[in-house]
Amino acid sequence: EDEEIAAFEVLGRSGELKLINRQSARGTTSCYLDVNKAGNALVVANYSSGSVASLPVGKDGALGKAAAFFQHEGSSINPARQNEPHAHSIVISPDGRFAYAADLGTDQVLIYRLDADTAKLAVNDPAYAKTPAGAGPRHLTFDPQGKFVYVINELSNSVTVFEQDANTGGLKEKQTISTLPADFDGKSYCADLKITPDGKYLYGTNRGHDSIAGYRIGDDGLLTLIGIEPSLGKGPQNLAISPDGRWLLCANMPGKNVAVFGIEATTGKLTAAGPVVDVASPSCLMLLP
Repeated sequence: EDEEIAAFEVLGRSGELKLINRQSARGTTSCYLDVNKAGNALVVANYSSGSVASLPVGKDGALGKAAAFFQHEGSSINPARQNEPHAHSIVISPDGRFAYAADLGTDQVLIYRLDADTAKLAVNDPAYAKTPAGAGPRHLTFDPQGKFVYVINELSNSVTVFEQDANTGGLKEKQTISTLPADFDGKSYCADLKITPDGKYLYGTNRGHDSIAGYRIGDDGLLTLIGIEPSLGKGPQNLAISPDGRWLLCANMPGKNVAVFGIEATTGKLTAAGPVVDVASPSCLMLLP
């Protein structure tokens, strides 16, 4: 049965939530949502069914029925994890013209055009970019200028850098760099990545090695490793960076805690900022303004 997306209204200073409505996500194990800056279009990735959809958002916050739906197709070289599509995230470009879906099962970043007025997605030309075989792309993010796309690969423990063609929406691979030490031979799987607001540094999580890899972002978009620091808990699942770029929060989901790190402004090095905070299985962090 298809998952549902719920729309809520935040009630005043109390912060209580009032349900507005629900709509079908048109797929199963829905795992990622994004909303455009105008606030009138929502996109969703469905992991288990390997599909994406878009829904209109009314001025009152209510969701309309899906305006577009696309079933991904294909597979890749890892028989245990890539025998079918698995859409793991979908992100709207900063200019609002495109949506990019990372599909772990097909080693593709699929590219869609977005019509914000109708909330409809359409297959772009080019329709996708490939990650290295067996990479398993999971999450992606743009640099603040919207020129480069960074994809964290769950299965190969790496980050792939793409340059975006602003006219066509196409992606050109520029680099793939490991998130793990060269001498590590255990099992580990990447999860999330975030970029500082000034676009200088990128961080990605390793579940298994239980660490956070930090990189300096060059003017050409390429990454240089700063260091790999312990995440202070098992299975770092999600990251958040404060709006001033001074602090990084890490949700260690099976470790049942949230760790806070200071970001050194001139080097990007992470330093633990006090003891961890116990939280029951934290999965996603969001900092409110």
